[in-house]
Amino acid sequence: MTKRWKCVLSGAAAGAANGFFGAGGGMLLIPLLTAWANVDERKAFANSVLIILPMCIVSSIIYYFRSGLDLPAAVPYLIGGAFGGIVGGLVFKKVSVNLLRKAMGILIIYGGVRSLI
Repeated sequence: MTKRWKCVLSGAAAGAANGFFGAGGGMLLIPLLTAWANVDERKAFANSVLIILPMCIVSSIIYYFRSGLDLPAAVPYLIGGAFGGIVGGLVFKKVSVNLLRKAMGILIIYGGVRSLI
């Protein structure tokens, strides 16, 4: 299977996870892109941000029409997320790939433990 198809299938799996759980597509996407599709780690982290945006927009629209989205309650998170995204984007190049990998691993473990509790 070519790298392009592996990337397409990785994106589809991330989109399905994002749609099903409402989040988490990026956590699935980065390991798939790096381990399975052999994408450079830094590019996988950066591309996952770009890929997550349309997935979240589509998921949000679906949740909105199914009455599962409370936009006024989400506004503070949107503001904080925008600020955090700007800071993260500016710091991204200065952080080693090893630290990025460890931070992502900690987030995945934290999310998994919170889901089980």
